[in-house]
Amino acid sequence: MNSYASSGTSQPRLDFVSCLSPAGLHRMAYWEWGDPDNDQVLLCVHGLTRTGRDFDALARRMAGRYRVVCPDVVGRGRSDWLANPAYYAMPQYIADMMPLLARLQPRILHWFGTSMGGLIGMALAGLQASPIDKLVLNDVGPRLEWEALTRIGQYLGKAPAFRSFEEAKAYVRTVSASFGDHTEDQWSELTRNVVRQADGPEGSWTMHYDPAIAQSFQTLDPAMAIAAEAALWQVYDSIACPILVVRGERSDLLSEDTVEQMLIRNPRARRADIPGVGHAPTFMTPYQLDIAEDFLCRS
Repeated sequence: MNSYASSGTSQPRLDFVSCLSPAGLHRMAYWEWGDPDNDQVLLCVHGLTRTGRDFDALARRMAGRYRVVCPDVVGRGRSDWLANPAYYAMPQYIADMMPLLARLQPRILHWFGTSMGGLIGMALAGLQASPIDKLVLNDVGPRLEWEALTRIGQYLGKAPAFRSFEEAKAYVRTVSASFGDHTEDQWSELTRNVVRQADGPEGSWTMHYDPAIAQSFQTLDPAMAIAAEAALWQVYDSIACPILVVRGERSDLLSEDTVEQMLIRNPRARRADIPGVGHAPTFMTPYQLDIAEDFLCRS
């Protein structure tokens, strides 16, 4: 294990890459762990309202083996907000990964995607000559249950302000209850990853994403979801690398039936189930981290 091996006190480096949308240029932030010269890259991409810091525990575990890179998708975390919110959609998120990959120049690329991050990875892995060598789809697949999308839409895009960090933490625990049981310290970490404090010692706390990310999401209807599902199945079927499909036992977004279809339709896929968790497993516990490490490093 090299000098960049993981440790409980290690912290990531922050950098930015320039990306292009039809509205102009924007910067995408990314958090980087491990040896910057390592050409074995683990790229971890977060869910819809989360940030790259969600992968701190996974990155610490893997930093001795990989250069671990965790972007803040545009409109989230330290990344810029788009001048035109109409482009907060999958085509832009996918396109933004290309300048990042061009900078990283991985010889081996493993992708860990939670929810939205899994959809981005699925789209890239389904391309001809895709650079992705292994793919983890964390509680996401080609079919997304409409009831879960409706649930997410109930809080997405709202911009609540909190008088204290503890109040913000209570809110995050409520909207993220499906993450399952976590310690107080873990809930604090999950909250710090997605809130920021206004200037001043008594500044209010707000969510760390552009509320406008909800605009394209809220135009989705069942007919559009069905059409998108058909396209996603085509993409999924064409993925040629090993796939680990992770499902939270209580997930309302990724159904048991969808996972079974994924295993049948792509022989390179295998599954892992996380008991006591809904959408989506956070990979902060040793048990969950062992599952990821076993697939990425020893399969």
